[in-house]
Amino acid sequence: MLKTRIREYRLKFDMNQQTLAKLVGVRRETIGHLERGNYNPSLKLAWDIAKIFHVPIEEIFDYEGDE
Repeated sequence: MLKTRIREYRLKFDMNQQTLAKLVGVRRETIGHLERGNYNPSLKLAWDIAKIFHVPIEEIFDYEGDE
């Protein structure tokens, strides 16, 4: 299961879902699905989100599950 810290970083940057969505070129609903863990991002989207927050991808996304 993919865990994300998008919401945490969004709030730290005082950013709403709509703003983040616009910055990375997706719909607001996509950000909501990502935050709830209902959607796995493409590598490009994960990269773009991490870049917005100036952190490595691993800081935002973590995979937990059957190895």
